[in-house]
Amino acid sequence: MNVENLYKILDESTLVIQNKLEITYLEALVETGLNLFENTVLQEELDTETVERLKKLYASCDLENVAKETIRKGMQLALLKGMKKGIQPHHAMTPDSVAHLIGYLVKKYKQVLQVEEMKILDPAVGTGNLLTSVLNQLEEDKVIAYGAEPDDLLLHLGFANANLQKHQVEFLHQDSVKPLYVSQVNTVVTDLPVGYYPHEEAAANYELKAEEGMSYVHHLLIEQSLNMTEKSGMLFFMIPNFLFGDDGAKKVRNLINERAVIHGIIQLPTSLFANESQAKSILVVQKKGEHTLKPDQVMMAKMPSFSNREAMLNMMQQINGWFSKLS
Repeated sequence: MNVENLYKILDESTLVIQNKLEITYLEALVETGLNLFENTVLQEELDTETVERLKKLYASCDLENVAKETIRKGMQLALLKGMKKGIQPHHAMTPDSVAHLIGYLVKKYKQVLQVEEMKILDPAVGTGNLLTSVLNQLEEDKVIAYGAEPDDLLLHLGFANANLQKHQVEFLHQDSVKPLYVSQVNTVVTDLPVGYYPHEEAAANYELKAEEGMSYVHHLLIEQSLNMTEKSGMLFFMIPNFLFGDDGAKKVRNLINERAVIHGIIQLPTSLFANESQAKSILVVQKKGEHTLKPDQVMMAKMPSFSNREAMLNMMQQINGWFSKLS
């Protein structure tokens, strides 16, 4: 079973359910994901002929011995198809190459810090693409994972996605700016949503709240992520490139420097994003604590195009060289 074959089965079964139940493609993808996981057809309102057609499709899709990354990529193709229609910009999926790079950085820090049990939180988990990409790179390791998401549909997609990849993720159907009732973690990975946060009462509890009017959700989630991280824990944010130049940037810088150590800022190729104003970087910070590492210099990097193999190899050598001096 390769990615293309899996995608074809997901797509065909999703279209069947979409047409019969008159629901959206993404809603139907949730249903087909649940069917595949349970190895049956759960929708009682479907007629016998449709049920048999779906069962035949699912029978040709034995996921038992399929690599988790193959499943993630097959799901990702179906998700991308569904998201082309009417999805909001802040729901856009983290580019694959970036998710891989974040997973690589998480694994490097795990080795450097000699972390035995990873406890990972994504406070804006969406469809789970970034989180499961990171988990796939920690495949043999012991991991506890949490994902929070206020959007009902995205959460169900994330749940189906993680189930098919056999990842144990505790999904929280909530807005992460509000209190998160889970234990602190030692790792945060997240692609920060960008924009204004509508609930001023919840924002009032944060140091990074706006002086007046609505606060920025990306500011509040940085502060909440630091709250939810154990001392010496690592945080990997995808941040908008304008983060340290927008309103309240000085407060963000001060808060991070007060509570954490900045390890690196890796600027991503603008070609990965719909337009330059949406371009992002990876911000790597470590919360202050007993095992906080003191880098001689902050890792400042501008990633070349991910398709430029030679430039990418050179950049990865530079990043590995930076890690070799980290203690």
